[in-house]
Amino acid sequence: MPSFFCLYLFRYLIRLNFMEHNLHLYNTLTRKKEKFVPLNPPLVGMYVCGPTVYSDVHLGNCRTFMSFDIIYRYLVHLGYKVRYVRNITDAGHLEGDRDEGDDKFAKKAKLLQVEPMEIVQKYTVGFRDVMALFNTLPPNIEPTATGHIIEQQEITKKIIENKFAYEINGTVYFDVEKYAKSNNYGELTNRKLDDLLENTRELDGQDEKKGRLDFALWIKAKPEHLMQWPSPWGMGFPGWHIECSAMSTKYLGEKFDIHGGGMDLQATHHTNEIAQNIAYCGKSPSTYWLHTNMLTVNGARMSKSAGNSFLPMELFSGDHKLLSKGYNPMCVRFFMMQTHYRSTLDFSDEALQGSEKAYNRLMESYKTLQTLTASPASKENIAALEKKCYDAMDDDFNTPVLIANLFEAIGIINSANDKRITLTQTDIDSLKRIYKHFVFDVMGLKAEEENGKANRALEKVMQLVLDLRAKVKANKDFATSDEIRNKLTEAGIQVKDSKEGATWSI
Repeated sequence: MPSFFCLYLFRYLIRLNFMEHNLHLYNTLTRKKEKFVPLNPPLVGMYVCGPTVYSDVHLGNCRTFMSFDIIYRYLVHLGYKVRYVRNITDAGHLEGDRDEGDDKFAKKAKLLQVEPMEIVQKYTVGFRDVMALFNTLPPNIEPTATGHIIEQQEITKKIIENKFAYEINGTVYFDVEKYAKSNNYGELTNRKLDDLLENTRELDGQDEKKGRLDFALWIKAKPEHLMQWPSPWGMGFPGWHIECSAMSTKYLGEKFDIHGGGMDLQATHHTNEIAQNIAYCGKSPSTYWLHTNMLTVNGARMSKSAGNSFLPMELFSGDHKLLSKGYNPMCVRFFMMQTHYRSTLDFSDEALQGSEKAYNRLMESYKTLQTLTASPASKENIAALEKKCYDAMDDDFNTPVLIANLFEAIGIINSANDKRITLTQTDIDSLKRIYKHFVFDVMGLKAEEENGKANRALEKVMQLVLDLRAKVKANKDFATSDEIRNKLTEAGIQVKDSKEGATWSI
């Protein structure tokens, strides 16, 4: 009886905690903010489409995974027991979203003359290393497409049985127009089937699909294809969309709470996921669909061809023509959180410099907070400030507003340090709790501590070196100037000269 009572009390307190926080999130499916009501509280199932590991992870991916890291952290902070699943796509992703082009893994493997799984291993390790630098928590489960071939085949067989797919010459296609007769195929993007058909090219004589919007669940492999498996339809490999249906269903069930990814996945990949799941088991997979927005650079779309794309390591080292210096991963993480996850995020060197200063202010205020002396009385309402922090996160994880509230806390801390206001011990403890919960636990930022002290010392030393080098150059002693730069290069420090002066990066 006592153990039963304890369990009942625990569940009551958990539910009470949830009721205190009025968490709302924007649901792409309904195009409005909705109160978050899990299917089985305190359990929450969250699936996020992970990287396709045939190349280095790009910043758009990093932003998506950082955004869902914050969402995951906040749900855990509220007391939910979250099962966070994020897949690794290591097979089946062709160059075109409509089953066109070469297999991305096979193409890279042939180019480098290695096994496809060498490509997968290299870039999976690289992806995890980068996300660790950004201090993102690993998901609870990180399944791979190649590890779930059987599950993908079983779902495909069931969709055929339910008359929503057909097989031609060893390839299985999903019949979109037949599905659309009884279901709303374009519900996630709020587009009608006729509009989608108008924007799709006519089938030519070489195309074996019945309908223009049909997509592959299983693809027949040519004899020379590097990645293929036996199936009821012959040797082949899975389509891109079916993998997420298989893995989300296996680990979260036929219906779960949150499905996320970048907005570029909304129109095709996620639309097809919903169709697959309904055709398979009669249920749309997720209650809430969350999508992150795109990145731009100096107001222009980020792309390799435009020469304005960044890899994460280029941001850290500063080794890029659009950057004056390198930036700490925590500074970049903080920069990304200054824009809401559903808004376009614009990168620029100037914006990163501003974020670096703001991030340093936040960390310096935390150190100052540890030194404050309590007074017997105070006029500050720290409880109201703490509630504003929760209100910001409860409003669709609004990190920009949260940061604004944290800077209000900085003002209070600095005023107390300057003796312009007084704080009680309760106030100081509450401020420490705000920093712990929101700066470190939810936002996932890390204090620099000893490593930060070393970095700041190096900054001062390098500024002294560059000042001395500038004086040498002003005296036209270019040989000494070049020698200083060459010695720094040997030590792993790159110096860049420009009209505005010299900058350095490791």
